[in-house]
Amino acid sequence: MRLVQFCHPGAEGGVRVGVEQEYGNGVIDVKEFDPSMPSTMREFLELGEKAMDCAQRALSSGQTTLPYSAVKLLSPVTGPDKVVCVGMNYTDHCLEQNAPIPKEPIIFSKFPSSITGPYDDIALPNESQEVDWEVELAFVIGRKGKHIKEEDALSYVAGFTVANDVSARDWQMRRNGKQWLLGKTFDTFCPLGPALVTTAALTDVHNLGIRCLVNGGVVQDSNTSQLIFKTEKLVAWVSQFVTLHPGDVFLTGTPPGVGVFRKPPVFLERGDVVECQIDEIGTIRNTVV
Repeated sequence: MRLVQFCHPGAEGGVRVGVEQEYGNGVIDVKEFDPSMPSTMREFLELGEKAMDCAQRALSSGQTTLPYSAVKLLSPVTGPDKVVCVGMNYTDHCLEQNAPIPKEPIIFSKFPSSITGPYDDIALPNESQEVDWEVELAFVIGRKGKHIKEEDALSYVAGFTVANDVSARDWQMRRNGKQWLLGKTFDTFCPLGPALVTTAALTDVHNLGIRCLVNGGVVQDSNTSQLIFKTEKLVAWVSQFVTLHPGDVFLTGTPPGVGVFRKPPVFLERGDVVECQIDEIGTIRNTVV
């Protein structure tokens, strides 16, 4: 299944959970199908199998769909408890910067307030002159867990989506004691979407083409097979330290081709259009303003 959060244009406060029909034929409003269902994805995921079963029944019902022209797609998840990010997690990205392959996942975070929609603008902050792109495979936790075993980890994942880990390199690499948080967490620095795609709907999430385009030109082009620590390892590793909750978002790292390591470095400017794509999941497209 492909789950989405949406609202009607001009009614951003009226968030709804939807399920996409096949072949881009529109969205079914899950709450309209079953009024007992909640309005937000986080609440929907907290209901567990009951909610997923309802979405599947809605998809199979033949109920009238809303055309995409009648909805505004939002981030598949908003207001998560946490946004967990992984650094240096692609073999080819490590080679790009002559860095050693990590022996354990490198974990940092973005504030949930950085999340924005799949087609919303990225706002360049006045405080940074070095804003960069990072296409990433993201996944969302579907049920609460702590000390999760790797062999059980995928059962805790609700689905996968596309992320752009927008990064202010001056703050990440030189400012604020070289801690990464501030450079990663400006408002609008975490576009997500367009849908939350369940594992069963993907052929192999760890063998998907992943790429980023800026103004139509390809700047990153790799495959999720290059991930050093895959989904199961990341869930197990992070759950040693914190309890994972439904709606928690994980960004799994970026492949090579980021602007900061180009010669000379290239950074985003107002008017640029950034597209992040992952095969079978979709494309997010954000204009820099």
